[in-house]
Amino acid sequence: MRIQHTFILLFFIAVLSASAVETDGRTNAKPLASSGGVPVSEIGKDIFHIFQARNKNYWFGSNSRGVCRFDGHTLTHFTTNDGLAYNQIRGIQEDKTGNIYFTTLDWDGGRHFADGISKFDGKAFSTLAPTDSTSSESAWKLQPDDLWFAGAQDSGVVYRYDGRTLHRLRFPKTKAGEEHISKYPRNEFPNMTYNPYDVYVIYKDRKGNIWFGTNLGVCCYDGSSFTWISEEELGFDEVGRAFNVRSIIEDKNGKFWFSNTTHRWNVAQNNGGPGINFRKEKGIDSANGQNPDDLAYFMSSVTDDNGDLWMATLNAGVWRYDGKKLAHYPIKDGHSTIRLFSIYKDNQGDLWLGTHTAGVFKFNGTTFKPFKL
Repeated sequence: MRIQHTFILLFFIAVLSASAVETDGRTNAKPLASSGGVPVSEIGKDIFHIFQARNKNYWFGSNSRGVCRFDGHTLTHFTTNDGLAYNQIRGIQEDKTGNIYFTTLDWDGGRHFADGISKFDGKAFSTLAPTDSTSSESAWKLQPDDLWFAGAQDSGVVYRYDGRTLHRLRFPKTKAGEEHISKYPRNEFPNMTYNPYDVYVIYKDRKGNIWFGTNLGVCCYDGSSFTWISEEELGFDEVGRAFNVRSIIEDKNGKFWFSNTTHRWNVAQNNGGPGINFRKEKGIDSANGQNPDDLAYFMSSVTDDNGDLWMATLNAGVWRYDGKKLAHYPIKDGHSTIRLFSIYKDNQGDLWLGTHTAGVFKFNGTTFKPFKL
């Protein structure tokens, strides 16, 4: 594995995931009496996640200062003072009844992480308390309404929330994962701050399968079995690319795209049995004089209402691929390149960008422009 590349990525990005607070009991631990919140005039600069709820409210999750909610009229800022577990936001989701969930993180800049899943019911925040199911494979299930959360860096776990219980789950051991752990024991590598099973992205495909982007490659869980596509099979080692799959997307033709590679993947169920079959196919070639390696490191991806694939890279702007042509959208502040974190499609089909230091951008049909209230 490309250890040196991983440390560089982690230096820039820190952590993409968070786990729930280790407390005993069921969900909704430590309920708060009031949501509070403070009206503000600006969203902030370090906006990593954008989410629109079904009630049309927008939520903007920052890397250091909690979340902002925009209801179309008022922008309200929420932090730990209002009930969030921590102020770093690593994910936003909504359940079928309209509750909003925030994956939060506290990082000391070294090897220590504290994190929690916060639930907002429209009135107050509460923190979900996990049940440790890491030793029980029976807790692995695939139910339509479950929510999934990535565990914190160096935890090697994921969380499944079934509406009542937050299950803390560990992947079944793999040969590659255990070899890596044996090769880099903590007593010899005390500064290593990741687990080979760490999850950076979770994606549900059209058939309901759950995909995990990890340090070991990509894992597909179909409800009864796990299928891994290793970093070697993905082709990362062919050009010395760093591992860590940070984006997974299914295109309009049912083909899959994974970050760090410009190939596409043909995926099919295993003749009605458990697991999947997969085959690497030709993806994006050099186009318009651009090197496809520039877009291989996309951090986040979406498909628009036309089915075009949009990929937000860390340092090379945004790329759109319609299946034939590749278009590039540089994101700059003057001559300086803006470092991106995420791309998001809202309920109206509009595209948004989250950035490390430049706030929020929105696509106007031609280019991405800074979003102002």
